[in-house]
Amino acid sequence: MIDKSAHSLTEALFQVKDGSTIMIGGFGTAGQPAELIDGLIELGIKDLTIVNNNAGNGDYGLAKLLKAGAVRKMICSFPRQSDSYVFDELYRAGKVELELVPQGNLACRIQAAGMGLGPVYTPTGFGTLLAEGKPTMNYEGKDYVLENPIRADFALIKAQQGDRWGNLVYRKSARNFGPIMAMAADVTIAQVAEVVELGDLNPEHIITPGIFIQHVIAVKSVQ
Repeated sequence: MIDKSAHSLTEALFQVKDGSTIMIGGFGTAGQPAELIDGLIELGIKDLTIVNNNAGNGDYGLAKLLKAGAVRKMICSFPRQSDSYVFDELYRAGKVELELVPQGNLACRIQAAGMGLGPVYTPTGFGTLLAEGKPTMNYEGKDYVLENPIRADFALIKAQQGDRWGNLVYRKSARNFGPIMAMAADVTIAQVAEVVELGDLNPEHIITPGIFIQHVIAVKSVQ
């Protein structure tokens, strides 16, 4: 019987090791798997490369992971917001690296990895500092820069409901990067508000099929 349900954060995260590359879903705090992030902190995992749209808000979730000294490098689109002081302080002190990626490129590079593609050409970033040292080409009169896929050892994502096979339904804008990150990681761990019985999820509403999910854990505080 296939049952991907985990009964604790420790059980869900047991494979994560120091030095892992981890994709974390979320657009700011929307769809951010905060409880799974707390689990990483409790396990004391260090030297992580984190892929996320942002670089933390206040002292919550991803910012808390950064504050704990667990992150070596951030790959993200928006490292600075009005409340991203944790990342700002660490970056200015030289304690965390940053790979800045335009948001469309971030999604495209993650999708490329999930689809099994190689590097992709994109016009975004051409002629800027972000394109320095990267191959370029002109195609049908338009300039492009070559970007590598972004793959990860793990993806931590958040959904509204899941079943024991790992099929997932998302809540509104909390969906954001979750589906493509689930496809681009070796192991995907999903926290959900509720694990339902097989057959209870409307097949037309399932966005991420269970083939992309290795562990699912119910977290009561998920909104």
